[in-house]
Formats: sequence, C-alpha cells, structure tokens
Amino acid sequence: MVRNRLPSLLLSEKNAIANITVGSNNNEMIDENLGPSEYLRQWKEAFVRAFKVMDKEIKLQENLDCSSSGTTAVVVIKLGEDLVISNLGDSRAVLGMISGDRIVPIQLTRDLKPSVPSEADRIKKCNGRVLALRNELHVQRVWLPHEDSPGLAMSRAFGDFLLKNHGIIALPDISHHRITSDDQFIVLATDGVWDVLSNDQVTSIVWAAENEQAAAKAVVEAAAAAWRNKFPYFKMDDCTAVCLFLQKRKQHCLSSLLLPQPVTL
Repeated sequence: MVRNRLPSLLLSEKNAIANITVGSNNNEMIDENLGPSEYLRQWKEAFVRAFKVMDKEIKLQENLDCSSSGTTAVVVIKLGEDLVISNLGDSRAVLGMISGDRIVPIQLTRDLKPSVPSEADRIKKCNGRVLALRNELHVQRVWLPHEDSPGLAMSRAFGDFLLKNHGIIALPDISHHRITSDDQFIVLATDGVWDVLSNDQVTSIVWAAENEQAAAKAVVEAAAAAWRNKFPYFKMDDCTAVCLFLQKRKQHCLSSLLLPQPVTL
C-alpha cells in the first residue's frame, strides 16, 4: 500500500505547497523565481505532510490491522544535481562514490532504532520502554508501559499504532546531498539486506553490475544467501533493493524477494 500510494501523496503535497507560494508571489512561476534553498524546503515540507497523511490513511484501512504491525520507508527525490532523502525506520540509503581507484559507501540515512539515544529519550518521555530480550541483547526494542509487547525494533514507522502514544512516530528524518562527478549510484534497501550485508559489500555488488536491474537483483540474491548462511534456523526478513545509477545510466528498477512479513520500501 505505502509503495503504491506514497509517491502520489508526495507530489500532491508538493503541488499544494507550490500553489500557496505562487499565490503569495502574484502568480509568478515558482520554478523560475524560487531559489534552490526554497525549492528544497518545499520538498522537505512535502515529505513531512505526505508521511503524516500516509499514516492516517493506513489507520483508516478497515482490512488492515496495523495495531502492532507497520512498515519502514526510505525515499530519494532527485532534483537536478540535488538529492532529498527521507527516511522512516531502519531501511537505508547508501551512495556509491569513487575515491581514488575504489568505490566507497557513503550512508545517507540514519538507522532510526531505539538504540539511538535521542530516539530512546523520546520514547521514554512518552512512557514507552526500551529493552532488549535476554537472548538478543544487541537489539533494543520498544515495549508498552505495562505489557511485554509488541517489542518493535525500530523507533519510527508507519502503522504500529499501539505505540504511537509511546514515542513511535511517522515523522521522517530528512537530509540533502549535492551530487558530484564522483557519485556513481544510490542503493535503497530494507533492513533485511543491511542485517546481513555491510555497506561496503553492497556497494561492491552494485559497482560490479552492468545495469540497475542486475544490480538490485544481485544485492537481493546476496542478502538471501547470507541469511541462509548466517541464520539457517530463522525466518528470512524481507530483502528489497532499489538501485539508481547517477552517471548516464538506465532508469531505476526494483528487485524484491517476497518473504514472510514483507517490509515496504
């Protein structure tokens, strides 16, 4: 639902903001009269508004029980040589950049998890609890004030409405990146990929691929193989990857491995 609906919401909110600005400027053309900083500000505001509407729409779905289930989202908008990156949860955007004779990863997003001090502070101020399971001490989870549920391993999400009064929010973390000639590609992927592959591994896989479709497929296949090797007795998490080549490459594509409890990118 989010994957299909969020892009149109973003465009709708951006157009609404642009129309307000046009009206305040005596109907002048916005793209011709606004500076880059104002144009980027409009997109950032559109992200915040669209994510808020998206969360409300999910709550109104009678056929979806999202009281203790939800999804992450990571979105990149390319505006000429500018990237606006919006992140909710623990999916991740990574840039592949040439440095000397090698490709290096630049992480464009923060993993928004309860282990981040500022995220944990917000949750605790809302009477949520942040604790790890005894057999999983490296994973901090969010719990209701007086119940040992649901144990959410991220601090921001669409859905998960049981925890929305206890510090889980649908406010995206938004950043900006100016593209340079050294920047080669962007990879967006769900946490199922990053749980088993490092940023270096993923960027190396993408760099070796001939096109975006092959790159996304190779990342997903490598993640699936790593899951089988590292966690043979666990259910594989969703592994979805999107690759966008920045230097005169083909249009972006999506490669998704359908697995139990899918996460929408």
